[in-house]
Amino acid sequence: MNKSEHIDYELEKNMEVISQLDGFVNNAVDTVLVDPDECWQPSDFLPDMGEPDAFDEVKKLQERAAGIPDTIITSLIGNMITEEALPSYQTYFNMLEGINVEGSLLSNSGWVRWSKAWTAEENRHGDLLNKYLYLSGRADMKKVEQTIHRLIYNGFDPKSEKDPYQAMIYTSFQERATKISHVNTGKLAHKAGDDVLSRICKTIAGDEARHEKAYKSFMSEIFEIDPNGAIMAFDKMMRKQIVMPAVLMGKGSSNPTLFDQFSAITQKVGIYTGWDYARIIDHLVKLWDIENLTGLNDVASKAQDYLSNLADRYMRLADRMKAPDELSLAWLK
Repeated sequence: MNKSEHIDYELEKNMEVISQLDGFVNNAVDTVLVDPDECWQPSDFLPDMGEPDAFDEVKKLQERAAGIPDTIITSLIGNMITEEALPSYQTYFNMLEGINVEGSLLSNSGWVRWSKAWTAEENRHGDLLNKYLYLSGRADMKKVEQTIHRLIYNGFDPKSEKDPYQAMIYTSFQERATKISHVNTGKLAHKAGDDVLSRICKTIAGDEARHEKAYKSFMSEIFEIDPNGAIMAFDKMMRKQIVMPAVLMGKGSSNPTLFDQFSAITQKVGIYTGWDYARIIDHLVKLWDIENLTGLNDVASKAQDYLSNLADRYMRLADRMKAPDELSLAWLK
């Protein structure tokens, strides 16, 4: 069997397992995600522009936002831009092998239902943060909008090779990373005196926590059914490293290093750091009990050894990483 035939065989096997999980995922839609009529909505956190005191409320919002450091506002904008690129993420998910075999967004399969319902919940995040930043007066919204446009224009490639196993590893990792970023932004907003923004960030983080739990449960089921394939997918994704969703935000623009600037700020102020990356690896390795898996083939056993020591390796790298002295602040007034 040549390399191409082996890849096709692995994908076909993975698709069969994904098909087995359809009922499990259907249940997650009904139990993990929230009915649209019961979900919080962006308007719950923002001034009601139809009320007589609307502009007074906007003024209060701006007064609170005025005390937030520029670095935190820049990080918040970067988080919002990442959330606003949602069309790329849904497209990516539906292109995975075995996820939408009917090629229809009206399908009643668990995976298609999940894709739609998950996207619907995520859609509120960028919507809320975008409106908050617009009303705050702290952001150059034209530059922000251009970056959102550019990011969706450029697309999204987490390097998962259309493999649903690798995709579930990626989403398990990324949902946790996004949760951490929103939680830490909320803490800094509270420290700066904006309790409303703090509550916004913590509420969004709560959604991300539910989504993280679901994706990790999907992957846990895959480990139960196909431990060899699951651990090799984990190995592949970690050797490629987890690519952040907004990595292409500056590609083709007048500021191609825009994502690097955003990342430097999140590292500097502690919103998302190299230590967080290492701790997420450690969390997933322990969750899926990687060190104690048995009955693995030779290739999977090598992956087990690699993954068991990976968090420590990244923690040492994080310890040596120096926060940048100079920061470039994008998207601000």
